[in-house]
Amino acid sequence: MLTVGMTPPGPANAQEKVDLELVIAADGSGSIDDEELALQRRGYANAVTDPTLLSLMTGGLYGKTAILYVEWGAADSVHTIVDWTIIANKEDAEGFAQRLQTAPRKAFGYNAISAAIDYAVLQFEVNGIEGLRRIIDVSGDGPNMNARPVTMARDEAVAQGITINALVVKTRGGGYRGPGGMPLDEHYRQHVIGGIGAFVRIADKDTSFAEAVRNKMLLEVARGVPQTAAGPADENRTIID
Repeated sequence: MLTVGMTPPGPANAQEKVDLELVIAADGSGSIDDEELALQRRGYANAVTDPTLLSLMTGGLYGKTAILYVEWGAADSVHTIVDWTIIANKEDAEGFAQRLQTAPRKAFGYNAISAAIDYAVLQFEVNGIEGLRRIIDVSGDGPNMNARPVTMARDEAVAQGITINALVVKTRGGGYRGPGGMPLDEHYRQHVIGGIGAFVRIADKDTSFAEAVRNKMLLEVARGVPQTAAGPADENRTIID
């Protein structure tokens, strides 16, 4: 399941040690049209190849970050888009970005966030990688639907030492609210995120998706990098903004 640089996916190396295992679980549900899906992928591709973020991803104890990119829709439609990739240098990051932007769309249906979390947890268990930290990075434009309670999936993941962060996406097809009509970002804060340092970011008309993704990933990665390497990206430790 492990992809190193531009090498096609193959058998995982036993217990590859990295600073961070990161599952990006992006919304590929029916409310995300093809243009928005391409925008999301481009935002993550640009973030991973950003020089500042790349420096952080390769600036820890092992100098490596492992990333898996998943898109999710309904409970029976959670799919790996780019398999586990070890990011140790610029070439690795560029290879990941290229594969991400050229992979076909797979997800369908609506907003089973709990299924996305369950799928991500399983990928940690079978990837043959040992990270100092494990994070699930959930982005979505709607609440959990048509799946088991997301709090159950979250709590089980957190019990295994996994942190779940979230990016709330306010898209043309979105406009959803959480249970009882609560604001969507509050739903994610109360019911989706969890673990050490968990936080929510928002992408809307005031903060572009690309900007929100970059800032979110900078914060996630910088928290595990020595302060001298992390620099200004480690300044904002708010839970929600």
